[in-house]
Amino acid sequence: MKKFTCVEDIGDLKEALREALEVKANRFAYKHLGENKTLLMIFFNSSLRTRLSTQKAAMNLGMNVMVLDVNQGAWKLETERGVVMDGDKAEHLLEAIPVMGSYCDIIGVRSFAGLKDRNEDYEERVIEQFIKYSGRPVFSMEAATRHPLQSFADLITIEEHKRIERPKVVLTWAPHPKALPQAVANSFAEWVLKSDYELVITHPKGYELDEKFTRGATIEYDQRKAFEGADFIYAKNWSAYEGENYGKVLSMDKDWTVDAEKMALTNNAYFMHCLPVRRNMIVTDDVIEAPTSIVIPEAANREISAEVVLKRMLEEIK
Repeated sequence: MKKFTCVEDIGDLKEALREALEVKANRFAYKHLGENKTLLMIFFNSSLRTRLSTQKAAMNLGMNVMVLDVNQGAWKLETERGVVMDGDKAEHLLEAIPVMGSYCDIIGVRSFAGLKDRNEDYEERVIEQFIKYSGRPVFSMEAATRHPLQSFADLITIEEHKRIERPKVVLTWAPHPKALPQAVANSFAEWVLKSDYELVITHPKGYELDEKFTRGATIEYDQRKAFEGADFIYAKNWSAYEGENYGKVLSMDKDWTVDAEKMALTNNAYFMHCLPVRRNMIVTDDVIEAPTSIVIPEAANREISAEVVLKRMLEEIK
């Protein structure tokens, strides 16, 4: 595997899930693959779970790990071509990328959407430049439009907890005080649809996602109706995608907060969230602390999803 940015890159999902459970049963079985190999993790944005889980996965595989926070301790990087660099950015990504590639064997990149220019965000200019110019296998640690390591971990978690073969999974928008990217929601929808679970997406009008990611899902504007009979509830905020509202907060209606009354409409559903979560905005204390909350096992599976991706990349490095 030369790159990992979306569900298509993982290949057969059933095989990937089988491999994930195998890796989870013995995390150090493939330690020989990473001997004398180096992972470079590049962060343009903050991280907790992604940083720790990916570093742990690399260590499980015997890799050396280097971490670069671009905004702390590195030159400010220009990302656009044709710019006269007479401002505060001292180095261009086109020089920085091949230099970074010369120091490592695999590169992980985390770069969020700017939420100002939809075309720029959805072209994935930052990670695509790493793929094109680094000369190394590149994987996404969350990009502008997708978060595939999170979605892979989400699927592993659903597989471990599902009570029926084809569960009803509900992705619900919930309020948040800041404008957030669509990446987690896009990616979750894409992976769930690929797995052939039943997917219902519920959100206020104006929060429709790109149909490229949601085609095949049921869109329901009545949150309570969507929750009826659900087996899994995945709560997540995202900002508006459509037109001139791109990147904007259109609503902070706390009636969309996931609470016990709404969870009672479900089939004793498990509650999921990628974390970090704003308590009593996204979800109430009693729901996230309930026995059916699986946010911690979900976060723990981030180590497993990252290890499968790194393992597959290492297997192709000669």
